[in-house]
Amino acid sequence: MRAGLYVHIPFCRRKCFYCDFPAFSGRRPGAVFRYVQALRREIQMVAEALSGGDYPAGRSGPERAGALAGEPGREPARAFSSVYFGGGTPTYLDTDQLITLLETIRETLPLEEDAEITVEANPDPATLTPEKLQALASCGVNRLSLGAQSWQNHHLRALGRDHTAEQTEEAAAKARAAGFANLNLDLMYALPGQTLGEWQRTLERALALSPEHISAYSLIYEEGTPFHRWLQGGRIRPVDEEEERAMYDLAYALLPQAGLEPYEISNFARPGYESRHNLLYWQYENWWGVGVGAHSHFANRRWRNWTTLDRYEAAVAQGILPVAESIELSLEDEMVEMILMGLRLAQGLDGGAFHERFGVTLDEVYGPIIDRLVDGGFLARTAGGGLRLTGEGRPVGNAIFAEFLDPVPVFRRNGSATRPVLRGGFR
Repeated sequence: MRAGLYVHIPFCRRKCFYCDFPAFSGRRPGAVFRYVQALRREIQMVAEALSGGDYPAGRSGPERAGALAGEPGREPARAFSSVYFGGGTPTYLDTDQLITLLETIRETLPLEEDAEITVEANPDPATLTPEKLQALASCGVNRLSLGAQSWQNHHLRALGRDHTAEQTEEAAAKARAAGFANLNLDLMYALPGQTLGEWQRTLERALALSPEHISAYSLIYEEGTPFHRWLQGGRIRPVDEEEERAMYDLAYALLPQAGLEPYEISNFARPGYESRHNLLYWQYENWWGVGVGAHSHFANRRWRNWTTLDRYEAAVAQGILPVAESIELSLEDEMVEMILMGLRLAQGLDGGAFHERFGVTLDEVYGPIIDRLVDGGFLARTAGGGLRLTGEGRPVGNAIFAEFLDPVPVFRRNGSATRPVLRGGFR
């Protein structure tokens, strides 16, 4: 089985108003230094766990961390095929700290020779300098993801971003000069007050930079964020569903014309530049997250780390994997999650992979639901017993996914009935 490593850097100069990730602004250099040291230690603990070492885990965590390397009947991951630095703002760290983490990973964990190594970056020139970009490229980082979000500065200010559209263009030019040949731009649409014309200009300006990859997500009003509070209080109004659908359709019209094909509901890439790390999620492979609040899925377990710096660092200091909560997934949990992730892909869910993993076909488990959705024009069957969303099904993907949850099929395993439970959101 393939595996990816996610590295969470929770610091940023300013937390965006829509962000619900573990991220902290205004931290002093000493706090950042302590976190980097804790992160290095956790990476070392991951290596020891994968090699079979026994460790006490966090409360409710797995009793034996080494068991996470695999399970009976499944091939454990032998090397990481991708490394992804996310945040927060990973480039908030200084150059030496980033290089130290990269060196720790290379010296400690098994990486495939051609591993994809991505670093997310804010276009803000205060945290993204030419020297830092050159150092990252020299250390093997081969993919850069810029959080552009919009090309209208008033929307960037409304989102709480601390960069301008002009700085995005400057950052892209600096990345190319440093040797980055794989550039992603993150874009957001359905912003409060955004017009279809503004979204079109954002897409056109983004395409003018000739990125290899674009991620285009609609704004989600996550609970606990300022945007959610403002929405509840009537301070901001979301775009209506018809306008949001028009923005979605526009992305699907313009991006393929420029050579970026949709390979997942919200992601577009030139051939060969699909995000290898994100494909691990959607193809339901393994990923191990390190850092505060990081989530992991390995073998048949899913867990998350502590979301506060104090608890995270205290656990690591005691030599304990900083696991706050761990769930052992049932066979039925895994079936549902694999379906919901796989249907996000343009190629759809691989029926052969599903059968190989679970010993049953999709139709044996979900036949009536599948027949209804195929007859309605929302799903199409693919070779080998697989499924994919149709053009009609893609814009209403969340509703299609819900069909596999309610009513929930009842399975039989070892003589007892169980029900699959989905944990976590999809968009």
